Formats: sequence, C-alpha cells, structure tokens
Amino acid sequence: MENILQIADVTVSFDGFKAVNQVTTEIEKGEIRFFIGPNGAGKTTLLDVICGRVKPASGSVTFVDDIDVAHYSENEIVNIGIGRKFQVPSVFTGLTVYENMELAGTENRSLFSSIFNKTTKEQSGRIASILDTIGLYEKRERTSAALSHGEKQWLEIGMLLAQQPKLMLLDEPVAGMGRAETEKTGELLKKIAHDCTIIVVEHDMQFVRDYASKVTVLHEGAVLDEGSVYDVQHNQKVIDVYLGRGGERDA
Repeated sequence: MENILQIADVTVSFDGFKAVNQVTTEIEKGEIRFFIGPNGAGKTTLLDVICGRVKPASGSVTFVDDIDVAHYSENEIVNIGIGRKFQVPSVFTGLTVYENMELAGTENRSLFSSIFNKTTKEQSGRIASILDTIGLYEKRERTSAALSHGEKQWLEIGMLLAQQPKLMLLDEPVAGMGRAETEKTGELLKKIAHDCTIIVVEHDMQFVRDYASKVTVLHEGAVLDEGSVYDVQHNQKVIDVYLGRGGERDA
C-alpha cells in the first residue's frame, strides 16, 4: 500500500520537556490508524504537529507528493488536504445543519462568504451526499443546537468532509457517546476510509478493537509499540503502562 503520511524522528519540546520524542511511523492510504496511550503520552501533540498547530523541534512530517508540513501554516495545511476535528464539537449552533455544511464547503471559509456566496449545483449535490452519509439529511433544516451530542460530532465530521480532505485527524470522536452512537460513528469512519485516510486519538478500547486498521501506542512521548490491535493488547509493556492501569474506557 502507498503511504499518505510519513513521520520521521519528530521531537517536540516545551521548555525542555519532550512532549513528543523521536516518533517515527508511516500511515498508509485508506487506514483507520489509532494513536492510544496514557494521558500525557503525546498523542494530541502529535496531531498538532501534523495539522501545523505546533512546529517540531526536529524531524519531519511528509504528506503526499513529498509535502513537508513544517513549511506550511495551519490554514495552508487544510487547503492541501489535512482536516482536523477537536474533541469538543465546534459547529455554529445558531445555523441550520445545511448552513453549517455550506460554510464548511466554501473556499473562503467565513460567515460572510457563506451568506453572500451562492452555493453551486455541484456544491449542493456534494453537501446532500455528505449529509446522507452522516445520517443527517432529514435534519438538514434543523438548527445545530437541536442536535444530540453524537449528531453534532457527525455534523462536524461532515463539515470536514465538505473540505474534501485526503487525511482526517479526529481527537476522541466518541467521547461522551453511548455505545449505540459509538458504533454508528465507527461504521461512519469505515465508510469515510474508502476515500479519506483517518487518524484517531482515542481511549475507548472497545472502539479501538472494533475499528482500528492499526494501532500506535505512545508512552512518555515515544512509540512504545505498533501493530494490530491483537498484538499491542498482548504486549506486556503496553499492559504495564496503559491497559493494566485502567487506561482503557470500555463504557
């Protein structure tokens, strides 16, 4: 399989503390890769590096076509095909579901442009298709404030899809969800992965077991283990520093 992202010897330091310490890994196209590990392991910081929020002290992150993301701003990285979703949904609750999608799909992503720039037929068709994929087409005229927590998460994933990313970064996308919504989210990610590679930071180990293509375990900023879910959860080092200390959330 072809790699979409190569992380090579990446180190991030904050006042001498190495939040990420010489991390090296490769992400294949079509993967649903999970980054797991204890709190403070460097998972979210690594996402910050990939999306341009944090610049590494050393090492490189290379996207498709040999693009070194360190040379790009956070906004520019969005435009080259890397989308990021944070743990707390950041939808516009005063707008309808459809209006949120329109805003996300505009090249100039501002509220002004979404109001005064008419959506093209092609954009409307894409929005309708995405809303169908995320299960919110029937609720497209409702305000986002009326959605459940899980539906807001799916809407934000849909808003990322409207930007047509090649790589999607998700930080704890099932936090606060019940099992039914969690499973629906997992099935949604499987659909998305046909066209968009996904990296997920997550603590819910049942979710990881059910939907991960491959798992990278981080500990104290470094890669502790990497491989299939079966392999990493039977690695004694992983059990000792994470799984065996109540690190997983099976609710």
